[in-house]
Amino acid sequence: MSVFKRLRDLTLSNVYSLIEKAEDPIKLTDQYIRDMQEDLEDAEKAVASQIAIEKKFKQLYEEQDALVTKREEQAHTAASLQNIELARRALEEKRAAEQKRNEYKASFDQNKAAADNLRAKLTEMRGQLTEMKNKRETLVARYQAAKAQADINKSMAGFSSDTAMAGLKRMEEKMLQAEAMAEASNEMNSKAKSLDDEFEALGKNKEVDDELATLMKKYENKE
Repeated sequence: MSVFKRLRDLTLSNVYSLIEKAEDPIKLTDQYIRDMQEDLEDAEKAVASQIAIEKKFKQLYEEQDALVTKREEQAHTAASLQNIELARRALEEKRAAEQKRNEYKASFDQNKAAADNLRAKLTEMRGQLTEMKNKRETLVARYQAAKAQADINKSMAGFSSDTAMAGLKRMEEKMLQAEAMAEASNEMNSKAKSLDDEFEALGKNKEVDDELATLMKKYENKE
């Protein structure tokens, strides 16, 4: 499986679309972050390996290039000393070194291009991972807000304004009934006290009447 499968098969826009529709987007986001982190670690190893190959061919190319220069100088030295055989051997090794140098140069260029491509993709993966982590904070906030709203709606589902009004009306009726009973009780107490007062007043009036009758009889005898 390619270490860059997330870049090849799944773009961030598709990931976000799936997250938005998920039952628990936080868990899904965390899973994608873990997957991308693992892919990134694999990609970093692959890039490091490719860079090592690139450097190896570069080293081989530079060694052969240096050998070409050295054998050419040796050929000139041998020729100046009229040593034809030594000059020939130097030129032969120079040509062999040139062939190897060209081969290593082609391999170096090819592997450098591959390494550069992997470096670019690695940078892209790091950017996407950072974006995903930043996106997670937004998703968490939105999910928690939506969940809180859902909880409120659930709590309010059993609440009815008609039921509340009916309950309030019953309470008002009970209150009026209690007030009426209290008022009736006050009236009963008031009537009871008035009757006692009347009997008490009646007794007082009798005493006055008796005293008045006695007094009147007294003066009647004097006539």
